[in-house]
Amino acid sequence: MSPLSHPVAYFSMEIGLTPEIPNYSGGLGMLAGDMLRAAADDGIPMVGVTLLYRRGFFRQSLDEHGNQSESPSEWQPEKHLELLTQRAVVTVEGRPVRLRAWRFSIKGLTGFVVPVILLDSSDPENTPFDRGLTDTLYGGDPHYRLCQEVVLGLGGIAMLRALGYHDMSAYHMNEGHSALLTVALLKESMGERSLAEATEADAEQVRRICVFTTHTPVPAGHDVFAPELVRQVLQESQRKALESLGCCPGGALNMTSLGLFFSRYMNGVSRRHEQISQGMFPSYAVDAITNGVHAGTWTARPLGDLFDRHIPEWRRDNRYLRYALSIPVNEIWDAHQGAKAELLMEVAKRTGVRLDPRALTIGFARRATPYKRADLMLRDRDRLRRIAHDVGTLQFICAGKAHPSDEPGKEMIRRVTQAAHELKPHVTVLYMENYDMTLGRLMCAGVDLWVNTPHKPQEASGTSGMKAALNGVPSLSVLDGWWIEGYIEGVTGWAVGDSWESESDVWKESVSLQDKLEYIIVPMFYHRPMEFAAVMRSAISLNGSFFNAQRMISQYLLNAYAAPE
Repeated sequence: MSPLSHPVAYFSMEIGLTPEIPNYSGGLGMLAGDMLRAAADDGIPMVGVTLLYRRGFFRQSLDEHGNQSESPSEWQPEKHLELLTQRAVVTVEGRPVRLRAWRFSIKGLTGFVVPVILLDSSDPENTPFDRGLTDTLYGGDPHYRLCQEVVLGLGGIAMLRALGYHDMSAYHMNEGHSALLTVALLKESMGERSLAEATEADAEQVRRICVFTTHTPVPAGHDVFAPELVRQVLQESQRKALESLGCCPGGALNMTSLGLFFSRYMNGVSRRHEQISQGMFPSYAVDAITNGVHAGTWTARPLGDLFDRHIPEWRRDNRYLRYALSIPVNEIWDAHQGAKAELLMEVAKRTGVRLDPRALTIGFARRATPYKRADLMLRDRDRLRRIAHDVGTLQFICAGKAHPSDEPGKEMIRRVTQAAHELKPHVTVLYMENYDMTLGRLMCAGVDLWVNTPHKPQEASGTSGMKAALNGVPSLSVLDGWWIEGYIEGVTGWAVGDSWESESDVWKESVSLQDKLEYIIVPMFYHRPMEFAAVMRSAISLNGSFFNAQRMISQYLLNAYAAPE
């Protein structure tokens, strides 16, 4: 039974629910979905709040040179969601914007349901601009984004009240996009008094029920809106309240700072990220709750069947995955071959390319942006050719979308594609277009090795390697984010570089990555496969049993949601 007497409202700009609902762009949305799935499994009363994106994030198409083009990811909400009868209104730029709500129900292992409310501004009474506010995830200019965030934060609170959610254990802001919900809570706590009269004592009332999670250690990743835009979009009383409380220095609105100011608890998403965030926001005490992934969602069928036979309790209690150490390594190997076959079938279906099921298959799939450095592993082409010729065949499967306005991210895809052309026919490199939840599941389970190469210290956590570990896929990764906590050299995978403390050195990390491939990983895979399978088994036992959403939400329950003494 949950210790919470009231539900937690979990606000997130994106929530990954199913492959058919394009309401996510990447790790933040997948993390939010996994969080709510774990709550449903454990019977924790929560309600998710997000926006309904009728045009999704976008569908990605790549030409032969790796040039990305985008098209809307159209879908039909009525096929997947329940339209609710309740309505709410939020003020944007002085106009009333009417909101509808759709509900998606996440059913846990025992039948417990966590609802997700998706806000929809496509009411015919709204202006054309306002009807489009819930069309596109991370679309438009700063003006569009601030209006969207008004709908999410202020409109989200209004819709919760219309749906009968009044007494909540906590309001959890997953990143700063929803931080304006604190203004709605401030107004509620002040009753008939004007927002412009808000005091620190009023702010403390809001603080008692809010928690905040930050996901980015990069200053540019935090939304900041210019003073003239704040004056245009927010009501005067809202703006004056924020200014009087010191939340708009110089009139600009920093959404992360706003969320932190009004929260009783705040956390980063790994121990290293806690350190970085504490340096960025020294006025606040930042805790760490390392991310985790939903084991039932991300474990491939062949591995799940194996766990069901040997560890039947694992779905109910992910900690039982620790006992994967008792599973014979040959059974781990055989189950992985089943997951690999499923991936290669999907690759053939999408691309027409039939990869070699016996070859060492290396996976890299992340949001395509410069600091993720998708091309680092392909930097020394001559050495890769030599490894493939002298030590063992290599094949790479890569994927990831660049934001439509991220030209350096698009150039990263072109560089990987160029490397793929140059490496033919000695090394096969495929860049899969339109990376989504379905392909993510298959890749994380079906490749033999997962590579992650962020520029230190810019990786807040990362979760793709955790999904791989659940399926017995070891990582070869830069020491940043979660991997600092998860790696045991040669046991759960391998480190790129020899320290997490220094900033990245491209040349040294490139050499380290290819050294590990040439001298350790490739020979082990081809000549000592059961030794490689033992590393796979340890990844499940040591990483899968800990870096999961069940452990994650138990920490939020204990540290963030429990009422302060």
